[in-house]
Amino acid sequence: MMHSGSSVPTLPLARTLFPARVHPAAQAAVLVGLGVLVLTLSAWVRVPFWPVPMTLQTLAVLLLASAYGARLGTGTVLAYLAAGAAGLPVFAGTPERGIGIAYMMGPTGGYLMGFVLATALVGALADRGWDRRLFGAGLALTLGLTVIVAAGGAWLAALIGPAEALAVGVVPFLPAEVVKVCLGMCLLPALWALVERRREQPGAFPIRRGRT
Repeated sequence: MMHSGSSVPTLPLARTLFPARVHPAAQAAVLVGLGVLVLTLSAWVRVPFWPVPMTLQTLAVLLLASAYGARLGTGTVLAYLAAGAAGLPVFAGTPERGIGIAYMMGPTGGYLMGFVLATALVGALADRGWDRRLFGAGLALTLGLTVIVAAGGAWLAALIGPAEALAVGVVPFLPAEVVKVCLGMCLLPALWALVERRREQPGAFPIRRGRT
């Protein structure tokens, strides 16, 4: 089993759930479609929280990156952004706050860009087994969150100024983001433990092993 800091690529969590006989292209198509749906739903759902309500999208992005790996995860996020750019109401607050390219160039544009960068980073770390242990998962998710917050904050600062960007676009959301990272770092190793137990059961439905 891989651990944080390994340099050897492993099969991402989501792909281990497919039987080996399922063609990789079919796997990718199913996972991309499912991922776009999850990202859309996570943007629509608002959860009461202090000091401001939150969506579940940051958590969804980080978990998707961990479960899909860098290549498939980044492709899925790009497909989600392409759907939004085409005018589909996949983003938080759409269509009320605008749709398409106009929405993406607005205040949340930096966070959307951060989703792509964070998915590439967290996915690359997951490809090396960081998501299989509590510490590795926590570190990977924290790095990914940092990328999202930095990209979103920098974009917002260019629009409204650094002080205002921190006050309205970064600081109020930090408590919720910490909770999301804690949830993710507990969930990912638990899912891997379930996969390993499933593999060890006699006569269990085959679960894929191996490298990417």
